[in-house]
Parts: sequence; C-alpha cells; structure tokens
Amino acid sequence: MSQLELTLLAIDALHAQDPTLRDGQPAELLYAQRMTRWLKRLAPQGSAELQIAVRSQHLCRWSIPRSTYPMGRTGYLQWRTELAKLHADKALAVMAAQGFDEAAQQRTARIIRKQGIKRDAEVQLLEDCACLVFIEHDFLSFSARHEEAKLIAIVQKTWGKMSERAQQQALQLDLPPEALALVAKALA
Repeated sequence: MSQLELTLLAIDALHAQDPTLRDGQPAELLYAQRMTRWLKRLAPQGSAELQIAVRSQHLCRWSIPRSTYPMGRTGYLQWRTELAKLHADKALAVMAAQGFDEAAQQRTARIIRKQGIKRDAEVQLLEDCACLVFIEHDFLSFSARHEEAKLIAIVQKTWGKMSERAQQQALQLDLPPEALALVAKALA
C-alpha cells in the first residue's frame, strides 16, 4: 500500500470511532467518504495533501461538541476555529506517523483550515466538496429545523463560497422539489 493509502486508512480508523451513527455507520466516516467522492468527481488527480485534507475535514469532530460554546454567531465561529485546528492537528499526526515531510503536513493544514479560500485552488476544492455534500445530503434535514428566511440566507451564503464549477454541479443534483424551490428562491 502507498503512503497515501495508509494515511487515508488511519484517518478512517479515527472516523470510525465517532459514536454517532448515520445510515448505520459512524457519521464522520460517512461524511469523509462523501467528501472524497465529490473530490474524485471534481479533481480526480488531486494532490495527496488535498486528498488527506478533504478526508480530514471533520476528523474527530465529535470530540468538541457545539454545546461547549455559546449559542449565536460568535460562539459558532469560535467552535469552528477550534474544530479546524483539531482536524489539522489530528491529520498532521497521522501524516507524520506515515512519514510525510513537514512541507506536506503544513500544506495539508492550510487546506484544512481553509487558508486562502478563493485564492488557492485546492482550498477552494475542499470548500466546494463541503458545500456539495451539504446540499446533496444534509440540506433537506437541515431545512426541516429552520425557517425559510434563514434557509434562503444559508443557501445564498453557501452559494457564495462555491466556485462556479461547483455551483453548476449543485444545479444538476437530483434534489426533492421542496429543496429545489428553496434554492430557486435563494438564487432569485
């Protein structure tokens, strides 16, 4: 097995520890697999650093519950900052154990932390994958918990984070009519 394959297996072993199940498997393992599927569609020849970053997007996320931070935007942003640090630290530990050099580790950390989004093609690809996974798999259940005005704002914000290519991919998704109606309202 290659260094990259061994690294991805070790990351998946960490994901498999997620106590939350979704569709019968650890939730973050399922999320990582979905992220990787989108990356393979958008950039099948992505660098090892990008592949590791995409697979590590939510690495050990369950260990820092959202409830440990204040409600509201400030608390949410603090939580997301701590999560990005956690995801990067965990991924880099796995990379180091598999013999990746410091430059590869730091590049992966920058991608995971989304440093240079809209300026760095690999960071943008990670964001595109995350947005597409959200729209394809989580948007409908998310919409059941929130008012339409908030959902429209979220779609607009998500859309603004995506590259034009990812936006086109999102428009081709086979979404239920109620989700399509919300997307249409958000983009009008």
